[in-house]
Amino acid sequence: MRNDPASTATAVLTRVGGPANVTSVTHCMTRLRLTLADPAAVDEEALRALPGVLGVVADGDSRQIVLGPGVVEAVTAAVAQQVGEQGASRGAAVARQAGEQAASRGARLKEDLRRRNSTPFKTALRRIANVFVPLIPALIGCGILAGLGGLFVNAGWLPALTPALSAVASAFMALIAVFVGHNTAKEFGGTPVLGGAVAAVVVYPGVAKVTAFGAHLAPGQGGVLGALAAAFLATRVEKWCRGRVPGALDVLLTPTLTVLVPGLVTLYGLMYAAGAVATAIGTAANWLLATTGAVAGLVLGGLFLPLVMLGLHQALIPLHATLIDQQGYTVLLPLLAMAGAGQVGAALAVYVRLRHDLSLRTTIRSALPAGLLGVGEPLIYGVSLPLGRPFVTACAGGAAGGAFVGFFAMLGDKVGATAIGPSGWALFPLLAGNRSPALTAAIYAGGLLTGYLTGFLATYLAFRPAPAPAPAT
Repeated sequence: MRNDPASTATAVLTRVGGPANVTSVTHCMTRLRLTLADPAAVDEEALRALPGVLGVVADGDSRQIVLGPGVVEAVTAAVAQQVGEQGASRGAAVARQAGEQAASRGARLKEDLRRRNSTPFKTALRRIANVFVPLIPALIGCGILAGLGGLFVNAGWLPALTPALSAVASAFMALIAVFVGHNTAKEFGGTPVLGGAVAAVVVYPGVAKVTAFGAHLAPGQGGVLGALAAAFLATRVEKWCRGRVPGALDVLLTPTLTVLVPGLVTLYGLMYAAGAVATAIGTAANWLLATTGAVAGLVLGGLFLPLVMLGLHQALIPLHATLIDQQGYTVLLPLLAMAGAGQVGAALAVYVRLRHDLSLRTTIRSALPAGLLGVGEPLIYGVSLPLGRPFVTACAGGAAGGAFVGFFAMLGDKVGATAIGPSGWALFPLLAGNRSPALTAAIYAGGLLTGYLTGFLATYLAFRPAPAPAPAT
């Protein structure tokens, strides 16, 4: 599949109802994300059986197809090209075919799918994730540059270059509210640039002259949460205006009101409220780790793999972004990253146990490098989840690693990450904390080793594969 993304794209599109059934094509680090006009037209079993497809997550009217890092980018590009080229010419015929298939399966099936996969909670999480997932590459790149800049400052290297490196690394985070506003408006059906314009109010230096609730506002107050709320309000105002403003005045009044009304509400309400929520998140995270760090780490590390399996882990990005904005790093990500360590340990145990299963051992060998770098889906969908019990023991390994890191947080040694996205070994360049870089890295490494070892031992002891068949005589 790596060598022929076009054929993989064709096979995927055939099994999701054809190009005309696809309304949007995106991807994250490991998953091809397709939004579908008719989810009932998907042949789930055939899609999961495709070579190279590691798993499929059904989420309302979308399908997340796990392909793995490196592969997903090429396949996504091929899918987008085929949807664009074939969708126009075949759209009407395929749409009719999809409609006939849906009718034959019955409205009850569609309603059942919608009820199970489009709950308000899951839909809200998915839409929030859609706002922040496109920002991950910039968060990773700027986070790594920030880490390098800190290393150069501490070591006294390249003093003439470090201010420039700091500016390049910090500029995106200083304006992240604008990008959040742009993506929020796009996701909720508004004009993206108007969402960005309203969200820009949050970071504009001039807000320091505005008094709200008896105090001057601070630029950036409310952070990404304020930007998210401001842009969402802007989309509601814009939609209201579109249906009521006369056509001749729409081009003038609608943008003006869309910026003015939410802008004033942001200044005199949302920034203050979002700032209070953001402060509460930071205070709660610090309190949680300082008082119940080991327990908190155990719970977070143990439950993260199921969130990844369901595709809900991206909804935590606003919390990470808020902590990074407040404290310079998120203390939650290193705890959650321990889930990947448990997964690696479990996969190694399966590899040892299944000496005669050459196919599965090949899958493990190919997926382990990604697993060590924190990309867990290939091991989840290719190894532990199909086998059942190793998935549970992998969660146990993640819980043990999280408890290890959380225990040191109780002692006052915080381990955080300056960016969102990488985990496993890939998180080392992004580590930060309130102690020396060496101690922070040592604690994180200790958590990884604990997760590897616990995941391996728990799986090795609990997993009893069927005996190999006796050779024919």
